[in-house]
Amino acid sequence: MATTFKNFLSNDLANTRTLLHEAIPITGSIVSGTYNDENIKEYGHGMFQSVYDYPFLSSSANHIFDITTGIAQGSPLSASTTTQMAKKANIYNQMAQVLVGYDTTGSIKKFTTSAGTEIKDAIFINFSRLLTKDEIKKGSVTMNFLTGGTSASLSHKIAVTDHSGANGYRVDSPAGEYGYLYKDASTDSTIEVGQVYYQAGVAVLSGGAIFREGAVAGGQGSDFINPGRWGAADSTQSTQTETATGSYEVFVTGAILNELADGTRHRINNISFNNTTELNSSIYFCRVNHNDFNYSSNPTYLTGSKIRVKSRSSDAPVSYITTIGLYSADNELLAVAKLSEPLRKSSDTELTLRVRLDY
Repeated sequence: MATTFKNFLSNDLANTRTLLHEAIPITGSIVSGTYNDENIKEYGHGMFQSVYDYPFLSSSANHIFDITTGIAQGSPLSASTTTQMAKKANIYNQMAQVLVGYDTTGSIKKFTTSAGTEIKDAIFINFSRLLTKDEIKKGSVTMNFLTGGTSASLSHKIAVTDHSGANGYRVDSPAGEYGYLYKDASTDSTIEVGQVYYQAGVAVLSGGAIFREGAVAGGQGSDFINPGRWGAADSTQSTQTETATGSYEVFVTGAILNELADGTRHRINNISFNNTTELNSSIYFCRVNHNDFNYSSNPTYLTGSKIRVKSRSSDAPVSYITTIGLYSADNELLAVAKLSEPLRKSSDTELTLRVRLDY
């Protein structure tokens, strides 16, 4: 236990913040086929599916994301919905409460584009904390969806990105910062198809905007981009036209949530983004002046009432520093730092030792 202490001055402490990024690729084969859906966990409540990177019964499986669909109450889609309407509305409202919040009247806000267009159907992809860490890096999100042909032969690919996220993100969400998702510039970068909430790790996508040509968020638009039937493959169905029974709107209003999750998963080609780990550090500069710590209170420092490290009594005192202890104001030991090798300290030397605490 130390018996001599030295106080830090204001210029002996510095705080730093470092952002570490890691690339996260999620391949469509994992999401929709490698393990014949043995890595897809369904629940008795039937409100969402959980996707794992390995069969979920395995002890080595890691949770990747949850996926589900919600429909806004009062929208044209909700008026025609008969299958699990209450669950779809509850999911939409629950996610909107967390991510969008309430207006001045106390009503739940809806998911909207930057122009105020309401997203009536919303596909929610909630990424696990294991992947996103502290947040998703702004401007790094790319999601590719296969839309052409039947579910057995998907030929057309749409890229969705947050290409304006680095500088154009918004801060008016109770869940933190978010950016808008757009169709890739090679198709039409002006079409917004949803949002990505960076700290929450949630992507909100309008299925109608993704799977319709010339569409705006919420499922309003003109021709389909050959989305194919959202159920089993139908060899009689044309890859150039779409029948009403196979349309996305019919599927999103008439299918149960697990079927909606299946249909979306099998059209994910890949997802990629960079996560962010925020590393905060407190740096303490431990300054040892020429007249500081030249003696040791360690009992082994003396032998026969003589200092071990002195060969003659006339020699100047000397010590060897091996450990630094950081103490509270009432002299409680809080942290210990070990040096890689002992440092010789005498009255003719001064040292500055840098101690960093990461958290």
